[in-house]
Amino acid sequence: MQSTRQNKICRLIQQDMGDIFLKEMKPVLGNSLITVTQVRITPDLSIARIYVSIMIIGGGTKEALLQLIRENTADLRRRLGLREGKQLRIIPHLEFYLDDSLDYIENIERLLKQ
Repeated sequence: MQSTRQNKICRLIQQDMGDIFLKEMKPVLGNSLITVTQVRITPDLSIARIYVSIMIIGGGTKEALLQLIRENTADLRRRLGLREGKQLRIIPHLEFYLDDSLDYIENIERLLKQ
């Protein structure tokens, strides 16, 4: 169970990372739509696990784009630090995971229609 402080930090990171993906990372990641669906942070606030939903526009796969995001983790953490430097004493390390819940829901709906 997360504390109130953890929940506030999770919401803050989710909003800022979504904004970073939308505005600042377009040259690196291309035109694909990346949505931050959930953020979980460890109790000591040192690691943030970020779950992203990816919609591919153009060529490529979700796994390849996730790998590109993971390669740019240091840059993403720096950009997050510039935004949250006054609110957080230590910017957590970022871990990115693919959130496939939307694919799962689409699969369930497709099966129910059959």
